[in-house]
Amino acid sequence: MSSDADWQELHCTARKDQINALERWFFNAGALSITLEDQADQPLLEPGPGETPLWEAVRVTALFAGDQDLSPVLEAVPGELVTKAPQAAVLVADREWTRVWEDQFQPMQMGNRLWICPSWTLPLKPDAINLQLDPGLAFGTGTHMTTAMCLKALDAASLEKTCVVDYGCGSGILGIAAALLGAKQVLGVDNDPQAITASLNNASRNDISTAQFSASLPTASELEDWKGSADWVVANILAGPLIELAPTLTTLMAPRGRLVLAGLLEEQTEQVIAAYAPEVMLAVADQQEEWVLLVGEHHSL
Repeated sequence: MSSDADWQELHCTARKDQINALERWFFNAGALSITLEDQADQPLLEPGPGETPLWEAVRVTALFAGDQDLSPVLEAVPGELVTKAPQAAVLVADREWTRVWEDQFQPMQMGNRLWICPSWTLPLKPDAINLQLDPGLAFGTGTHMTTAMCLKALDAASLEKTCVVDYGCGSGILGIAAALLGAKQVLGVDNDPQAITASLNNASRNDISTAQFSASLPTASELEDWKGSADWVVANILAGPLIELAPTLTTLMAPRGRLVLAGLLEEQTEQVIAAYAPEVMLAVADQQEEWVLLVGEHHSL
């Protein structure tokens, strides 16, 4: 039977190997959109190049028009494509979803000096160092514990007249923070073109010049120019890519340069430390729940 609601949702769970076929089935049944969420508290951060990672157990929400009769859909959901089938349609009133998200993202203090402020709000403390941020389609708002730990580490550092690399820059939040905290030159690096666009837009929003902040894909020519010159290298990605990138990140570091790594779990700490041991002696500098922040100095004299 059709509904007077603006929208209807069907909720079910599935394994990640069932998702592609299940999405196709729902769209063929009239779904307007599909949302995938973690069903088993399994953290995922940024994907590597060409990857589309999924959780082992996935909560699937299929959105339908409010006037569609979903009784036939409920009866026909293939059992082989779900671990738990939808039981009933959930009525959903129309909402301004952008406004809902904006209401949830409020100014946050990161350390003693730095505040992260959504671009649509006024700073709570005008005299503080306020980073105006619009993440857009790129990862990084400061709300995740790994980003927050990196921001607090940068806030506590002496960055005046330093050169900083933000590898895996996403929205540019870490590199822009470094620039606002006094770094004379910052390079943001990301394999996602949308991240480069978001980073440059956010830098401009904070009145940071292109001479002070630049962002690029990880091309050999751009990284070559920065070899051995970064006083600080910050990378908030995943443990696997951090291990693979060890030669790249350490090559960028200046003698006695500092390295800040995040995005790894406590159980991955020893493996990441070992990957950098030939060049950098890393140690745990902070931890929030299962997430760890590693900081170390280059061995060079």
